[in-house]
Amino acid sequence: MSAASRQTEDPPAMSPPSSSSKPAVSSPASRPPDWHTLDAGAVAERAATDLDRGLAAQEAAARLLRDGPNQLREKPPRSVLRMLADQFGDFMILVLMAAAVVSGIVGDLKDTLAIVVIVLLNALIGFVQEARAERAMAALKKMAATSAAVIRAGERQNLPAHELVVGDLVHLEAGNVVPADLRLVDAAQMKLDESLLTGEAVTVEKSAQHLPAADAPLGDRRNMAFKGTTVTNGRARGVVVATGMATEIGRIAGLLDSTEDMKTPLQKRLTGFGKRLGLAVLAICAVIFAVGLLRGEPVVLMFLTAVSLAVAAIPEALPAVVTISLALGARKMVRQNALIRRLPAVETLGSVTCICTDKTGTLTQNRMRVEEISTAVSTLRQGSEAPALEPWSSLFAALALSNDASRDHNGMTTGDPTEVALYLAALEAGHDKRELEVAAARVFELPFDSERKRMTTVHRQPSFFLAFTKGAPESVLPLCSAALGPGGEQPLDREAVLETARRMAERGLRVLAVARRHWPALPAAEDSHRLEDGLVLIGLVGLIDPPRPEARDAVMQCRSAGITPVMITGDHAATALAIARDLGIASGEDRAVTGAELAAMDDEAFRRLVPQVKVYARVDPAQKIRIVEALQARGEYVAMTGDGVNDAPALKRADIGVAMGKGGTDVAREASSLVLLDDNFATIVGAVREGRRIFDNIRKFIRFAMSGNSAEIWVIFLAPFLGLPIPLLPIHILWINLLTDGLPGLALAAEPAERGIMRRPPRPPAESIFAHGMWQHIVWVGLAIAGVTLFAQAWAIQSGSAHWQTMVFTVLTLSQMAHVLAIRSETESLFRLGLFSNPLLLGAVLLTFLLQMATIYLPFLNPVFSTQPLSWQELLFCLLLSAVVFAVVEVEKWMVRRGWLYQT
Repeated sequence: MSAASRQTEDPPAMSPPSSSSKPAVSSPASRPPDWHTLDAGAVAERAATDLDRGLAAQEAAARLLRDGPNQLREKPPRSVLRMLADQFGDFMILVLMAAAVVSGIVGDLKDTLAIVVIVLLNALIGFVQEARAERAMAALKKMAATSAAVIRAGERQNLPAHELVVGDLVHLEAGNVVPADLRLVDAAQMKLDESLLTGEAVTVEKSAQHLPAADAPLGDRRNMAFKGTTVTNGRARGVVVATGMATEIGRIAGLLDSTEDMKTPLQKRLTGFGKRLGLAVLAICAVIFAVGLLRGEPVVLMFLTAVSLAVAAIPEALPAVVTISLALGARKMVRQNALIRRLPAVETLGSVTCICTDKTGTLTQNRMRVEEISTAVSTLRQGSEAPALEPWSSLFAALALSNDASRDHNGMTTGDPTEVALYLAALEAGHDKRELEVAAARVFELPFDSERKRMTTVHRQPSFFLAFTKGAPESVLPLCSAALGPGGEQPLDREAVLETARRMAERGLRVLAVARRHWPALPAAEDSHRLEDGLVLIGLVGLIDPPRPEARDAVMQCRSAGITPVMITGDHAATALAIARDLGIASGEDRAVTGAELAAMDDEAFRRLVPQVKVYARVDPAQKIRIVEALQARGEYVAMTGDGVNDAPALKRADIGVAMGKGGTDVAREASSLVLLDDNFATIVGAVREGRRIFDNIRKFIRFAMSGNSAEIWVIFLAPFLGLPIPLLPIHILWINLLTDGLPGLALAAEPAERGIMRRPPRPPAESIFAHGMWQHIVWVGLAIAGVTLFAQAWAIQSGSAHWQTMVFTVLTLSQMAHVLAIRSETESLFRLGLFSNPLLLGAVLLTFLLQMATIYLPFLNPVFSTQPLSWQELLFCLLLSAVVFAVVEVEKWMVRRGWLYQT
């Protein structure tokens, strides 16, 4: 069963107009969708319009006011207050706010102020980035807005598509996007690309004749033009019979309301991390508070210390770092033609294990090109120079003259994609259609139809008529009695020609046969079918939608990164498989699974087969959901591309939906997390690389922040057991936390991608954020920093220094600066990375050092932070102790590079 038939067998129930409603003609969109069964007069009567003059302006304005604009319904945007409130919903932010309240209650206003500033800065950053993302998407939708040529009151005028109403008379021509659902009342060689709605890649011929079957599937309603589809050939006039959500595209868009958004891996990981951390912090603070009371410490001091440690233990800059990392990544991706609609999706890309991609326009250039021409003489391939002799000159003349494509004064060629390709091939060979038509004007034609699978045009010559026929080889060859060679007609070897056509088709080419016949006089009209008898075969033409030049490298990057690319297309299996093999998606042993085969499989059989399938052909968009679910059931993390309304449910069901920005619909973009502004597969791969870089940097921040925060806890916790006084005041803890988690932590967001980032497998979606030795690093580095800090305290007290608390304060701060420089890579040495490869981080470390020095050496800050100036010997001692942390982390990375640590 086709996608089209499934969509129309069970149309949404529609209520009949109530007795209190407007007259029947005022709400035709509420009637059953049977416009295709009416003749033109009945259409005009039901829509209350004039087929020559259209609607009057006043009537159109009244209908627009009554029925609303011709737009698809969108979810109302979040209010500014809602966006602001959402910034405070994170678990760690709530814990911080609770700590701020407690600090204020006990009278420590400095601590309260510091926490409030951090929380507000984070909320502001998150709000600004979400607002920017909303504005960017609105701008993209504005760019996609269409206009329509409408006849009103007998005058033709261009109007915005959203102003169309039922009864408007719309003029369509090649290149137009259909602005509403139309019942065609006049059509000339009209063809539509309905793939956005039905998933069928082949253009559909249209006519104005009414159809008898009321239950005709959507794809068989040849006298209808549906909103969002594209005119590829010919011209037509149609009456608007449905607008907005009452259109076929609107009905399907309404199905999206019941589909829930999927949570990203980062959201899942950080939610779990925040909850576990919050519980751990409460337990640690309770233990420290209880131990202090048992040792006889003042209740207020221990309470403040416990609260300060709670603040220290929580990396309060993490939400800001995540937001900034995602925002910077999103900004970078826009420059690479990838628009992020939901910030968490930036990181989600780093988890992708499978990319299900469309072929046309994403892997290919979305334009037909003549790839190969075969005649009785030789074969000519793309890029070769065409001979000027027969049969080549006749062949190119046929391609130019038996063609409905045309070129405007701006040099733009319009028409059916196949016709355009043939037109350009002839033009490149020196055969200009406009010049040829001067001496060989078209006087008659038998247009292409799906039953004959061929078309014939007749051209006047000085002493005879010349007929050209082109079409499918199996349709044209039986009508040929000879072949054209260099010296004229010669015997035709049909089997050899059919074998050549078969080999071309196996390479994914769409093959056309071109033939001719001379006529001294035209047959009578009733004998026009004789024009296609006794033909002379000129040659075979093979066309293809060529792969994008960059797609092959992008596929190779996917494979080296452990990501499986899967092609899903509505095209023929041979074409899809040929392109897939050319790009490296499929190998010689792989085969394409068709939609018919997929429909015949049960779910269990398909799940067993799905790991082996790299190409799906003739698949309708509804089956994409089944493919996604089968892959997800096997543990894959799936990115799905799509452009049509029918693709939208699959885009939402996938772990990350990728919509097309150039050729896609608003509904597909609304359902997606990522919009490709250039519809290019290579852009997805670049976005995956950026997603991995961002997650790496978030991990680096957590590694850095949690190591430092755990060091602060160890220092406070272990000092009493070593017979040392409490080493830090609450203001010291909050200052260190603000200084180290702040500037240097945020600068980690700008860390460049590590070498080999696309040569490692994707992260398993269920993998802990602390995997690959991260929790071990946090524990031992926290102990190492605490060790050097407590050593500084013991040494200073033992030597009789009155500045011991300032030295502890300084060593704890500078040790974390040494640590952040060392963890810029999990494996590579800083000396190989280069000190200046992340200038933002270097600047943040230097600024942090200067601010720490300010708390020590600026007299007006000494009472605020309870510090005293250190001697140069004491400062040098602090610097040397802090450098120990850098050295031991470099040793750890050296051991990791040799495989001695953290094997997974």
